[in-house]
Amino acid sequence: MAIEWTKDLATGVPIIDDQHKELFGRINALLDACSLGRGKEEVSRVIQFLEDYVNSHFYEEEQRMQQTGYPAYDSHKAQHEEFKRNFAELKQLFETDGTAVYVVTKTNHVVIDWLRVHIRRVDKAFGAFLQTAAAPARTSAA
Repeated sequence: MAIEWTKDLATGVPIIDDQHKELFGRINALLDACSLGRGKEEVSRVIQFLEDYVNSHFYEEEQRMQQTGYPAYDSHKAQHEEFKRNFAELKQLFETDGTAVYVVTKTNHVVIDWLRVHIRRVDKAFGAFLQTAAAPARTSAA
């Protein structure tokens, strides 16, 4: 079952939205592979992608938050750190147990939960803040 990228997930920041779309694509490839009985082969590619993703994507978001004075920076960064911890556990499982079915399943759960909660709620709030911060100040006519 694919997870669909929809416009309501967009933050309005093209680089962040493109990175999110790439994440959706990678996870959909994993889900497709699992449905065809090839999840074990795909999970190693997803693990490698996620390792690069958490470093580059989270850095990009956190830099923008700091540059714009985003008031929820600390809580947003804490969620990134929690995902990094979850991912480190997942990677360790992969390194010790390979592509066992439960490793593939855990990969799906960790990432899909992240997509459902973090992007839909937390990243959207950040995107809304950026849109508001970027809007020109309105002046009233005298």
